[in-house]
Amino acid sequence: MTNRWAGVTVDCVDVERVAAFWSVLLDRPQGPSEPGWIYLGHRDDPLPRLVFQPVAEPKQGKVRLHLDVAVDDIEQGMAQAIALGGGFTGERHAYDEGVVVVMTDPEGHEFCMAQYY
Repeated sequence: MTNRWAGVTVDCVDVERVAAFWSVLLDRPQGPSEPGWIYLGHRDDPLPRLVFQPVAEPKQGKVRLHLDVAVDDIEQGMAQAIALGGGFTGERHAYDEGVVVVMTDPEGHEFCMAQYY
C-alpha cells in the first residue's frame, strides 16, 4: 500500500473569496471542483491540491496547522497578501536563515510567509 499527500483542506464561510486569495497568492489555477467547493490544482499535480470547503461557522482560535509560503521579498509578499484581502498579525521573526512573518488570509487563517537568505 502506498500513501501520499493529496491535499490540504481549508474550511471557509466564503469559499470563493478565500480560494481567490490563495489562487493569486500562490499562482495556482482552479481545477475541477465539486459544487460549492473550490479546488486549486489537480489531483495528479506534483504539488498537493488546496481544497476550500464550505462551512457555516467562522474560524475560532488559532489554527494548529498552517501553510508556509516562501517569497523572494518579504515586504512585497506582505503587500501582495494585504492587497488581496489578507492581513499581518504583527508577528515577525528574524533568524539566521531568513525572516518569517505571520499573515492571515481573508477569513483569518494564519500562515507563515518567509524570505530565506
